[in-house]
Amino acid sequence: MFLGVGDTNKGAVVALNSQSDLDQLLGANDSQLKTQVMAAQANGGENWQAWALPLDVSDDWKAALDTAMQSVSQELVAACTQALVSNDLNVAFAKAESIRTSLGRRVGILIATPGIDDTSQTWSDYLAAQAAIVDPVNAYRVSPAPLLHGNNLGVLVGRLCNRAVRIAATPMRVATGPVLSLGSVTNDKDGVPLDNAMSSSLDALRLSVPQTYPDYPGTCWGDCNLLDAEGGDYQVIENLRVVDKAARAIRVLAIFRVGNSQLNSTTISIASNKTYFSRPLREMARSIRIGTDEFPGEIKPPKDGDIEIVWPTRDKVEVYLKVTPYNSPKSITANIALDLSNGG
Repeated sequence: MFLGVGDTNKGAVVALNSQSDLDQLLGANDSQLKTQVMAAQANGGENWQAWALPLDVSDDWKAALDTAMQSVSQELVAACTQALVSNDLNVAFAKAESIRTSLGRRVGILIATPGIDDTSQTWSDYLAAQAAIVDPVNAYRVSPAPLLHGNNLGVLVGRLCNRAVRIAATPMRVATGPVLSLGSVTNDKDGVPLDNAMSSSLDALRLSVPQTYPDYPGTCWGDCNLLDAEGGDYQVIENLRVVDKAARAIRVLAIFRVGNSQLNSTTISIASNKTYFSRPLREMARSIRIGTDEFPGEIKPPKDGDIEIVWPTRDKVEVYLKVTPYNSPKSITANIALDLSNGG
């Protein structure tokens, strides 16, 4: 769900896909919203789908999200209105948590932060300004994407929503190919362009930024960082996405068991319902083999002890489930030894 200042269909939830005419649906003029949606459409692939809710300049995107939630249940929210201070990020997290507690829906919020002001800021100034926005924040459902190229938020969302990869994949995945339609490289006030050192510094602040590799063509992406506390489980979005996907499916199964005596405190029932509640995990763990290549599932298959059912009272049940993602290399070091022996 994209929320941002638009030119057409203000206040209406607009369905989008890879064939949508954005000039017709979002207006022929450039806008805060259309810029990001165009980038997402370009990076989302042939089966990309989304929604957009164009706003007026005076509209609050969080109130608009409540309106959107009445007709659409989405996984990711792209807030195109820029977060200018840390409280904007805290408020975004509070909105995500309120949706979870009031509606039982789990969403991640990707939100834009400003790009560099090339008339007044050096890259050092910009880094300090971004740090002031994100450093004090603990918000594991929020990912800030600085508009370094003008449309970074849309590029990232499109990469995350490309069905060529599973939700457990990091947007860093180089095999997915380079990002598409990224805006032009930005310079600071002294004409110095963005480089890898600055990208790494912004990434260390938990911002989500593009990534390039010397001698490797194209621009890829780094992690989609979340604003979790140091050492938290949700440092990157792929961890959150697999847990949220499992939680959504299990919630529906749990609702179906309300008032249903098939779930009771007998040994046979508990064993049967462990199998019942593990169904979404087993489906997520399903791998695909194509020739000699095996593509793993979104998580590892559940093991004995990964699902427990507890009765704290005679009419209240608690279900505990463990979701284990696969490892994915984000830094690879090749060690080469020189052998000068004579081969004897």
